[in-house]
Amino acid sequence: MIQKFKLYERRLRNTDGVVDYELRNVERLEESLRRGDGIMLAPNHSRYADPLVLGWLAKRTNRHVFAMASWHLFNMGKFNAFAIQKMGAFSVFREGLDKQSIETAIEILTQAKRPLVLFAEGATFRANDLLQPLLDGASLIARTAARRRQKHGQGRVVVHPIAIKYVFQGDIYEWADRSLTAIEQRLTWEPNRDQPLRKRITRVADGLLALKEVQYLGSPQTGNVIQRQEHLTQALLEQVESKWKTQAVEATDLGSVLNRVKAMRLQMFPQLVNPATEEDRKAEIRNDLRALELAQQLASFPVGYLNEAPVTVTRVLETLENVEEAVFGETSWPGPLKAIVDVGEAIEVPAERAPRQQEDPLMVELAQRLQGMLNQLATEPRLLTAED
Repeated sequence: MIQKFKLYERRLRNTDGVVDYELRNVERLEESLRRGDGIMLAPNHSRYADPLVLGWLAKRTNRHVFAMASWHLFNMGKFNAFAIQKMGAFSVFREGLDKQSIETAIEILTQAKRPLVLFAEGATFRANDLLQPLLDGASLIARTAARRRQKHGQGRVVVHPIAIKYVFQGDIYEWADRSLTAIEQRLTWEPNRDQPLRKRITRVADGLLALKEVQYLGSPQTGNVIQRQEHLTQALLEQVESKWKTQAVEATDLGSVLNRVKAMRLQMFPQLVNPATEEDRKAEIRNDLRALELAQQLASFPVGYLNEAPVTVTRVLETLENVEEAVFGETSWPGPLKAIVDVGEAIEVPAERAPRQQEDPLMVELAQRLQGMLNQLATEPRLLTAED
């Protein structure tokens, strides 16, 4: 019914601003379906709209999908939880090792009745042109399923990289002026409409960074924006890590900001949901979680995104949406957007376990393929004029 009455299209248009779409290289997925492969679809994840956008791909191939979805989405109201489940999603607790969800995902690939959608970046990052580090959980699921299918002579498991690219089709100057004016007024500034667009955005972002530095570090810091952003990110992580150390390994040894944040959240949530935890302690945990959220937000905001080619109108949109989220806690309607969904060649999953103490070759290949596809799509939106 969701497909027949195009209910996901209404949500995409009204909430996410996605009014048009284009599917490319769908025959690659259709070939894997004809072969009866266990199929993992591994898209990049730049917008909350991504899962619904894949509804067009499912409709074209006449095949429903299953998808791993963060547990918090199932706690945003009964109707939301009902709708997500009916669209094939099942809950995964990202902050820990959710054995039940992992086993469910493995069985989906082993049985090969429907493709499994898994966003290997682990979270939404609004910089559409750049891929964030991939989490190894996708490899664990795919390799385990490949061993099971091999053992029973059921054929192979494959991963299809799926590049999702959003193209802004509206007037970026009109949209940006509305957005920036609202932000500047929140900061008690007069709107700076006489400034070039990128300079106006940089000024606002710099002001917000200074406010966060005062909040968490006591005063605005010195250095360029890149240095200050990195310094604040590390300071936030270290402040929280000084209170929440992992049992087996120092959090700073976990690599990416996302991994460090995940390690801290894994220890926080059990205390936060424990009825025996005192309210003062819960308030302290919530403050630490807000600090981690800011660190992750800073880390996902690519420095130079509006200075390094190709500087497109969509990059302007994404940058301002990040700023809106930081100021208002939500973004304004971003449309009109066109979603391009490009299906990559199938990557056959080895049945062997991933090598220890080195990067998993499967994830390396997936990341390279996805970033290459995103690079090709990066110039689809209109370029910003040099003077702006």
